[in-house]
Amino acid sequence: MCGICGVYEHHTSSQVDRDVLSDMLGIIRHRGPDDEGIHIDGNVGFGMRRLSIIDLAGGHQPLSNEDGKITVVFNGEIYNYKELRADLKQRGHQFRTNSDTEVIVHLYEEKGDECVQHLRGMFGFAVWDSRRRRLFIARDRLGIKPLYYRNNGHNLIFGSEIKAILQHPDSEASLDPEALGNYLSLKYVPAPQTMFSGIHALPPGHTLTCDSKGITVRPYWRLSYRSAGEAPRAEGEYAEQLESLLTDAVRSHLVSDVSFGAFLSGGLDSSTVVALMAQNLSAPVRTFSVGFEGTGADCSELPYARLVAKRYGTDHHEVIVRPHDLIEKSEAVIWHLDQPIADNACLATHMLSALASRHVKMVLTGEGADELFGGYARYSGERLSPWFRRLPGPVRQLTLRAAGRLPQLRRPKVALFALCQTAEEARYVNWFPLFNSDLKSRLLSDSFTQSLPGNGPEAVFRNHLAQSDATDPLNRMLDVDTRLWLADDLLARGDKLCMSNSLEARVPLLDHHLVEFAASLPPAMKINGLTRKYLLRKVARKLLPPQIIQRPKQGFPMPFATWFRSDARPFVRDLLSSETVRKRGLYNPGFVERLLTQHESGVADHSPLIWGLMSVELWQRIYLDTATRSRLQYSTSAAQ
Repeated sequence: MCGICGVYEHHTSSQVDRDVLSDMLGIIRHRGPDDEGIHIDGNVGFGMRRLSIIDLAGGHQPLSNEDGKITVVFNGEIYNYKELRADLKQRGHQFRTNSDTEVIVHLYEEKGDECVQHLRGMFGFAVWDSRRRRLFIARDRLGIKPLYYRNNGHNLIFGSEIKAILQHPDSEASLDPEALGNYLSLKYVPAPQTMFSGIHALPPGHTLTCDSKGITVRPYWRLSYRSAGEAPRAEGEYAEQLESLLTDAVRSHLVSDVSFGAFLSGGLDSSTVVALMAQNLSAPVRTFSVGFEGTGADCSELPYARLVAKRYGTDHHEVIVRPHDLIEKSEAVIWHLDQPIADNACLATHMLSALASRHVKMVLTGEGADELFGGYARYSGERLSPWFRRLPGPVRQLTLRAAGRLPQLRRPKVALFALCQTAEEARYVNWFPLFNSDLKSRLLSDSFTQSLPGNGPEAVFRNHLAQSDATDPLNRMLDVDTRLWLADDLLARGDKLCMSNSLEARVPLLDHHLVEFAASLPPAMKINGLTRKYLLRKVARKLLPPQIIQRPKQGFPMPFATWFRSDARPFVRDLLSSETVRKRGLYNPGFVERLLTQHESGVADHSPLIWGLMSVELWQRIYLDTATRSRLQYSTSAAQ
């Protein structure tokens, strides 16, 4: 686990500047405080910051093959590296270390670009093939590990975090208006866009090659739902296979040469992971949970986490997030994220990882099950939407009018299917928005609206839906959420904010064998009647107390609504003052003021919208207002 970055002057013969590479690595030191390495070969240079997890003594990077012609820098973990290593040794490859990194070098020698097809794990890596003067970059199938790049025409600059790219003298920080428009609808910026003009995210399951001819980005993996339409098997067969895959995924993710633990929310997913860890370990699992000041016992997850911790005798630790944490740590959170994510769980993740990092260097999390097995209320709505569209027109219109009278944030989520529009991509945009279409049109200033392209976020979904082979409405939504929401919100949040505290996070439920199995399931094994994650619940009954199995889905119950009306109100008002909003020119100051006033008076809960706008303002202050290398370097210490 580490952070990587590099430069390839592919249209010039300019020597890469070691000092520039050192600056790029210095800004992401939090990703790898244990070691640093740099490799320069004329007009190409790259480096890494290492967090030592496997082969502590021998895993130094960059790492080359026997004759030094193939060199790699690698961020992530390869869980089948021992099997690959054994096969490669039989084929005559010689190994100098016991690290998973060296497997990539020899696998590339053997398979070329197809090496990615044989890797089981999470990764972002770069291979320099000096014989061909060719750079090969790859990101894992699900996008667990981040990877960004900027192609200036004459050079390629890449890194695990955007802030590393910004350290290069040829990079500049400016807002991409289309990306902001998508963010305000979706809560995140969808890859390959980033909030920075000219800087791109390498999408999950893609590779990038660069040589003197320029760059080429290609997909190498796409999740298929084709077999979900085949004749179903007995439910017991599905359950048995899922149990086997879950056990194998968790066991494979326990390979480590350092201490590790697990995030435990008390929900179905993380509790299942902890239970399977406990079955595979002789020592107690170290578990870490988060609670919030001002959260009532009826919506706190801590009692459920304690229930699972007690059942499995874990070494349990908790942290409480308070209003002053929001005020003091929000800038650090946005700095580490690189770009805004309108997810109020970001602060909790940052503080939970800080707690865990004081005890372990690696954790397992339960991320991914909702997108695989249908865990969100909107999936129930999408499954019902075909029936709604078959209702007589007058009945649909009556339902739409009745639902439309409800405040946006108070509409029952399962009943949101009544708001579906005919066009599939339009439905997706409005299932789970930050600002819905109406609110967004009132938020944006006339001048900023004119800078936006006409297609909007619907085009993002239209593009992904066109590539999907899923036919069932539920599976089509799961496919899109796996490619976008999961990768660009949840996994980005998890990676950046765990690595902000030099903590590796592993996601066994996103082992690609398990993901492909979930895609093959009939929709009824995911949502059965009103039961979401049906098959996963069935398997988990053997492992967990009934209180965990039966409890409804709940995210981090952050009491932002209360905090924004009390302790954090001056902080909010400073960030979103009318003067600030007017100066930025992005939003209508009167509309933002109404949001704040309505929220403060208790007329409405606009806290998700307010946090989304606060995140953008913090991002602009950090990255745009004084977007110089010195400012970012200063923030390195301020963000710890």
